[in-house]
Amino acid sequence: MAKLLVTGGYGFIGSNFVNYWLRNYPDDSLLNLDKMTYAADENYVDESLKSKNYSFVRGDIADKELVMSITAEVDTVINFAAESHVDNAINEPSAFVKSNYLGVFNLLEAARKRDLRFHQVSTDEVYGSLSLDSSDKFGDGSCYSPRNPYSATKAAADLLVRAYFNTYGIKATISNCSNNFGPHQHPEKLVPKTILNAVGNRKIPLYGDGKQVRDWIYVEDHVRGIELILGRGKIGESYLISAENERRNVEVVNEILGLLKKERSLIEFVSDRPGHDVRYALDSSKMRSIGWAPRYEFQNALKETVRHYLDEFNLYSRKTSRQGK
Repeated sequence: MAKLLVTGGYGFIGSNFVNYWLRNYPDDSLLNLDKMTYAADENYVDESLKSKNYSFVRGDIADKELVMSITAEVDTVINFAAESHVDNAINEPSAFVKSNYLGVFNLLEAARKRDLRFHQVSTDEVYGSLSLDSSDKFGDGSCYSPRNPYSATKAAADLLVRAYFNTYGIKATISNCSNNFGPHQHPEKLVPKTILNAVGNRKIPLYGDGKQVRDWIYVEDHVRGIELILGRGKIGESYLISAENERRNVEVVNEILGLLKKERSLIEFVSDRPGHDVRYALDSSKMRSIGWAPRYEFQNALKETVRHYLDEFNLYSRKTSRQGK
């Protein structure tokens, strides 16, 4: 029986992990720590899966005393907690430094002092941007080159995890994942925003010419990757999780419009984001060498994602209204 602390467990990827873990490991205890920002929602964790082994604490990983207190009864920490929207990072970077770096420092200190297993959930954005006309991919040995405040704070946290492993020998691993999509993603992100705007016959904003390339993965495949790293990953190592499924942003939007039988005239090209990365791509061979492979084919996963947002349209529409989008 494992005793897990999952931070950010009411957010997008965190809630998908919590649901997956409760479903597959019902004998494990799981403590969910979440600050409950605008992107979190208690409805994201399935009530039918909660039991005496599940508990929730509302709090911030930037609160050092709280982190030390709640880690007293756990043996494993998986950190999903992060500010993640790049536009918000450009407008107000201080919240990103606090959560994405100082919060990780607090978790690492707890892991060091309590001898905990620690896993840091990171992003492909720490590596920077690739050329659109190349076939290069970021690999395990690629240098970090973050290009916006969000990716810089995630890169700094990754480096701190590595330093704590090298200096103190903590039992840490890191995963850097490509662009996730699936249930519970906030409507500020491309896929849910496209679905909800299209259903409402509202314009769908796309930065620049929409030709930026992202490497897409269904969120449950990401969760399964973390599960495997926790079980088979080598301490001190980083693992790149990717379905190696590159698509231009405009192509993804067009596929969603096709599924919804909506016109492409809903697309509205807007001024590009400052310092916008044009292409991400990850080499996932190291993950595959320990037995992982994606189960979800992109089109089928996209259909399931569209169905989810249609089924929960009112819930996500309220979130969109609160954000003024």
